[in-house]
Amino acid sequence: MWGPNLQSLLGDVFSTALVTLWGAMTLEGLQERRPPSGHKKSPKKERRKPPRGVKQLTLAFITQTRLHGIKYIYSRSLSFQHRALWFLAFCTSLGFLLSWSSNRFLYWLSFPTHTKFHMEWAKELPFPAITICNNNPIRFYKLTKSDLYFAGHWLGLLLANRTARPIILELLRDDHQKWFQKLSDFHLFLPPRNFEGTNLEFMDRLGHQLDDMLLSCKYRGEICGPQNFSSVFTRYGKCYMFNSGEDGKALHTTVKGGTGNGLEIMLDIQQDEYLPVWGETEETTFEAGVRVQIHSQAEPPFVHELGFGVAPGFQTFVSTQEQRLTYLPPPWGDCQSSPLDSGFYQVYSITACRIECETKYIVENCNCKMVHMPGDAPFCTPEQYKECAEPALATLSEKDNNNCICRTPCNMTRYNKELSMVKIPSKTSARYLEKKFNKSEKYISDNILVLDVFFEALNYETIEQKKAYEVAGLLVFLLKFPTFVLESVLRAHDTPISCFSILIHTTESCHIVITIESDIGGQMGLFIGASILTILELFDYLYEVLRDRLLDFLSKEEEEGSHDENVSTCDPVPNHSEAISHTVSVPLQTTLGTLEEIAC
Repeated sequence: MWGPNLQSLLGDVFSTALVTLWGAMTLEGLQERRPPSGHKKSPKKERRKPPRGVKQLTLAFITQTRLHGIKYIYSRSLSFQHRALWFLAFCTSLGFLLSWSSNRFLYWLSFPTHTKFHMEWAKELPFPAITICNNNPIRFYKLTKSDLYFAGHWLGLLLANRTARPIILELLRDDHQKWFQKLSDFHLFLPPRNFEGTNLEFMDRLGHQLDDMLLSCKYRGEICGPQNFSSVFTRYGKCYMFNSGEDGKALHTTVKGGTGNGLEIMLDIQQDEYLPVWGETEETTFEAGVRVQIHSQAEPPFVHELGFGVAPGFQTFVSTQEQRLTYLPPPWGDCQSSPLDSGFYQVYSITACRIECETKYIVENCNCKMVHMPGDAPFCTPEQYKECAEPALATLSEKDNNNCICRTPCNMTRYNKELSMVKIPSKTSARYLEKKFNKSEKYISDNILVLDVFFEALNYETIEQKKAYEVAGLLVFLLKFPTFVLESVLRAHDTPISCFSILIHTTESCHIVITIESDIGGQMGLFIGASILTILELFDYLYEVLRDRLLDFLSKEEEEGSHDENVSTCDPVPNHSEAISHTVSVPLQTTLGTLEEIAC
């Protein structure tokens, strides 16, 4: 319970104790100098003690300090040679101290850090968000004549003159050739005027539907379904996210690790619906299956770069472990914690930064946005996709391009993954699955996959970047100690401190964070035998010198002011007969008296 805050607690207690001790000493001095309430001042002026002199204070400090070697240098009982040797030894040790301390100080100025790694066990862990995308963004046999008319050239199905590409007809079977020839015949076709381009409705309608793909779903042994997923659009078109936490839905949690304690789904990727591939382009995909990304709910999916593939005909096991990373802001690190200025995402993340940067770049260069991009810009038309948006994204993805450089978030959660897979269906289960799904064994091998995502164990790793030197409250207190001393002296002598306000403000504002007391303190003890108390002795010596100078200054002002002082009008002179002579003796008032003393 006390572990994390013990160091700061002891530092605060020690600093408070020193301030309290000094305050008590100051109050004691004030009480000695001021008479008790109700006590009338003596007619005779109470003289302050004469200043001791800087020389006497210095000799007293040298003879009493615990700083090694100083007293032998000024000792009159030693010979000159003996004292010279001590002087040489002290200067050598002081040189070593300054050399090593400057090395540590320069190292501190480099803002060093170290990494703390720790494993934490939990009784319950929130399950991550899982985004699943089919590698095929648009179902070929769901295209309408209007869709083909406007988007056929972008999809590579039509030539620029809106005629069917011959190689497409060669790739299709006979029954599908007749369908496509009829679909691509636009002689008597009147295109609609309100085609809005590749918008959300277009991608939502033509994308693979989860109701058709999801054959079975279980989470921690309980039945789940499409209602447990939410739609999200990425570079792969329409995707589906499990455990998104959107719309106020509670996050799923798990209390055990291992298979059977996570998400297990069976999907039909519907390869027969894939767009025909006739050549190699930047957007051509040769894969069959799904892309999966495991991420936190605060991070938008970036499946095309961060997702992993799951192939049909296999059951893929994904063992994951949560990692919680903490980075330091400048100057120790280069992380960012504040959200982006656009307001599209509430939490800063690298993927959010990348998506926003790509959106800004496309909108500025193409005057439109792609389907997966946030904002109010209009959606790109198929022509804008082909001629501007896709080439612009390819330019951003080049290695030498520095347009979208995003800083690391100060706090982030990521998930390590370990994948393994087995072939499905087995020979013994093939016939059962044929009857269950009314599909052939070949169709099952080519289209059906099983994905099992679970925690390896109910623990998580914390990786924290920490400062190599922590803030020391004691040294910060010592830096402000001279200001406290000066203020106490001025108040003790009823001297206005407004004239010192600039000095005090400047000293308190110089928050010099020195946190290398362990290194420098050890070197001080090794080379010159000094410690924190030795530094306090030095401050005490400086305080006495300053006090002596101030007392000398105030004494001179009192002597000058005594010649111009008139008879006080506070105590009226009593009436006496004219025949009786009486001499009145009135004490002189100092120029620095309090308001109460002047007003009597």
